[in-house]
This record gives sequence, structure tokens and C-alpha cells, in this order.
Amino acid sequence: MFKNLKHDLPASVVVFFVALPLCLGIALASGAPLFSGIIAGIVGGIVVGGISGSSLGVSGPAAGLAVIVLSAITTLGSYENFLVAVVIGGAIQIVLGVLKAGIIGYYFPSAVIKGMLTAIGIIILLKQIPHAFGYDSDYEGDLDFFQADGDNTLSALGHMLEFISPGAIIVASTSLLILLFWEKVLSKKHAIFSIIPGPLAAVVFGIIYQMSLPTTSTYAISAKHLVRVPIPENISMFLGQFTFPNFGAALNPEVWIAGVTIAIVASLETLLSVEAADKLDPEKKTTPTNRELYAQGIGNIVSGLIGGLPITQVIVRSSANVQSGGKTKLSTIIHGGFLLLAVVLIPTLLNKIPLAVLAAVLIIVGYKLAKPALFKQMYFLGKTQFIPFVVTVIGVVFTDLLMGIGLGLAVGITTILIQNYKNSHFLHILESNEEGHRVQMTLAEEISFLNKGAILRELNNLPNNTTLELDVRKTVRLHYDIIEILDEFAFKSKSKGIKIKLISNRGEVENPDSFKDYFGAVTTS
Repeated sequence: MFKNLKHDLPASVVVFFVALPLCLGIALASGAPLFSGIIAGIVGGIVVGGISGSSLGVSGPAAGLAVIVLSAITTLGSYENFLVAVVIGGAIQIVLGVLKAGIIGYYFPSAVIKGMLTAIGIIILLKQIPHAFGYDSDYEGDLDFFQADGDNTLSALGHMLEFISPGAIIVASTSLLILLFWEKVLSKKHAIFSIIPGPLAAVVFGIIYQMSLPTTSTYAISAKHLVRVPIPENISMFLGQFTFPNFGAALNPEVWIAGVTIAIVASLETLLSVEAADKLDPEKKTTPTNRELYAQGIGNIVSGLIGGLPITQVIVRSSANVQSGGKTKLSTIIHGGFLLLAVVLIPTLLNKIPLAVLAAVLIIVGYKLAKPALFKQMYFLGKTQFIPFVVTVIGVVFTDLLMGIGLGLAVGITTILIQNYKNSHFLHILESNEEGHRVQMTLAEEISFLNKGAILRELNNLPNNTTLELDVRKTVRLHYDIIEILDEFAFKSKSKGIKIKLISNRGEVENPDSFKDYFGAVTTS
């Protein structure tokens, strides 16, 4: 695992800087102690990262659970009661892993996963632009269109013009230049620039900028636009930030409802992120999804026991890991270690980092996820890929992650149904004269209830006195619903003067009395 340390260490630094404000922002939005987000980030990196089979996936607190957490804390009366629900949710995830429920992850269409990644890239760009201008009313890590501050993703772009911070703009724009110059020029000049990540250079610049200006300067960045890590005065206060669950609330049905909700939503978000991270992986490794559910379950139990938020695999941090050159899960584990060491050793220094620097880092991540060329590529793959892709992009950007994925899946399934409707059979008119028509219907290899409509339409449209040659020689599976349709048609065809010739691998049968009996005999033999 350590042979890729030269790639994983720089990637872990980038993931650390991306994860730090997201952990704090999601904790703030969840109505939980700020340190609970850091705990979840540490556990997601070290514990889940160590157990998971994912090479590039990064776990931690997720914005998709923020509303659920906020509601549960209010309903259950205290954060200690809520932590019991986190532990229960983790235990349920372990059971789901044992039951091999992770297979669900393999059924998300590729177009929908690509749409999700593109949409998240667009959201990151739109959400981080206000932070780059110094408008930090929305918490870091929010992916929903409708924001807790009353704005939405688009209206916030207008409101940011009323709250411009000159210092934030200077830091963000300079950081962008550093990142681009580092990646496009310096990294190609000398190996040292590949080992030292550009985001670290940008963060160092941001800290120096902030510390070099007096707080009264117009170009200084105010404290509310900086990272805000809790600073304990001594080791006792540091340990006091860990909260423990009140297991006396375990008999409360509301706790179990919250636990089941956390397990389901966290598992879905994890499986989506697993598929997305595997799509981004240059080496195209496949993550074992059942093991991932097991790892997430262990992580949530540990996080809940020591006061952390619920954990899922998260695509923003995973994307940053991939784009920063991470190769193995060592980068995930090291980033968790960095979070732990940083909040213990240098919390004061962390609080000098402008959010505008991290906005610049995330803007680069967002652009790489949502490159315009991808839309062109998906368009040329045809309607069956492009339509679910676009619907998923629009759905995720203008609602939230799970709703957008649901819309994309619905359109994807509808597209499959339409294709099934069209491709269930081939109909050829072999002969047509005054005495009648001779028509051949050839059924496809797989015929299910999804093909009922198309086959029924063709049979009902056959004119009187037609000879129908029904060819099932290529058919491997014929659903019982279709056999019933054929049986009913055989009965009705007598009154319309329609003759049926069944052609199968067993020979030809003229006007079979019962398709049920015939295909039943075929199955038996």
C-alpha cells in the first residue's frame, strides 16, 4: 500500500483542506456541535478508510443528512439521544452488508451516475462563487438548491454582490492563479511541484495574506470569512468535546425511526458515491459494495459512540482525491490523521485560513467534474444516454441529490420500457392478395410483461383472414403474461378467420388449441 505514498500523501493534503470546512459547515447546518463534524471526518478517514475496499472513496459527514440530523435532534430532545440513533443506523448498515444489499449499487445506470457527477460539479461552482466573493451565508458543503438562509443557489449569486469582501476576491483570484499555474506549468518543470500540492501553496498564501494585514484594513478578511475550528484551552477541554450517547433513550420508538432513516439514506448516498468514484477512477477498479456498507456501519457505530455525526461516502471529497492523484485508500486514511493532528496541534493556525482559498480549490474540482465536453460526448451516445443524463443534471442542480437521482432513474427506466416496447418482435408481411395476408411475427430472445403492449397492439391490428406465422425459435424466455395473451388471441382469432402457425425448435404446429399447454410441455421436456 505504501508504494504509492508519493501520490497518496499530496492527495491526502488536498482532501484534508477540502474536508475541514465541509465537516464544520455540515455540523453547523445540522444543529450539532461543531466538533461533531470533525469527529465524523476523522472516523470516516481512519476507521472507514481502513475497512473499506474502495481505493479512492472518502467518507465523512454528508450534507444530504443535515436536514435529517437537525430534525432528529429536535424530535429526540438532545444530541446525546440522537447519537443512539447513529449507532443503531450503523448496526443496520452492517446487517445490510451481511444481507448483500450492496448489489443495489450496481443497478444505477451509467448515464445517471455521470449526470450526478456533472450536476455536483455545477453545484460546487455555483455554491463556491459567493464564498469567493466573501458571501458566506450558506454553509460549506451544501448541495441543495433551496438553502437554509432563505436563498437558493441562483438567488445567492445576486445577493453576494451586496456583501463583497475585497480581501476575499483578492485571495480567491490569486489562489486560482496559483492553482492553475502550479498544475499547468510548475508541475511540468520539476518533480518537487508534483509532490507539493498546489492547494497547499494556495492555503499558505491565504494564511500569510491574512496574518500580514491589520484587522482594521479594508482588504483584511473578517473572522466570519475564515475557517472556525473550536479551540480548547487545555487537554481537559479538548476531551470534553467528545459526547457520548444516552442509551437510556434506546427504548424510544422515535430513536429507532431516526436510526432506520439514517441507515437507509446514508446507504443510498454511499452506494451512489461508490459508483461515481469508480467511474472517476483512472484505473477503473471496482469497489465491493457489500463490504462498503459493512465499513460504513462500523464507522457510524464508532462515530456515534464518541459524539460524531453520521457518515457516508461523499463525492466532493472523493472527487478531490481522484483529481489530486490519489492511488490507494492510504490517502483517505492519512487525511483522517491530518484532521486529528490539526485540531489537536494547530487549531489557531487553521482559523487563519480564508474560506475564499478553499472556494478556489473547490471551483477547480467543480469545473473538472462538469466540463462542457461531457455534454457533447453524452449527446453523441444517443437519446437513451443523453436524456437520463440531462434530466439527472437538472434534477440534482434544482432539487437535491436523492431527488435528482430519482428523476434520472425514472427517465432511464422509461427509456428502457420504450426500447422494450419497440424491440420485442419483428413483423414482416410475407404475402398480401385478395384471399388475405400472410404475416410473420418473430419474437425476440427475452420477452417479458414489459412487451405486452407492443405484441398485443400488433395482434389486435391483424386484419381478418390473415395467416400468422409466429416464430419463437430464437426465444429463450417467454413470460407467462405473453403466453396468456397468445392463448386469448388464439381463441379470438377463430371468429376473425385468422390462422396461426407456430414455428418453434420442436417443429411447426397449425392452430394450436392452447399455448399454455404447448409451452408447458416444452418447459417440462
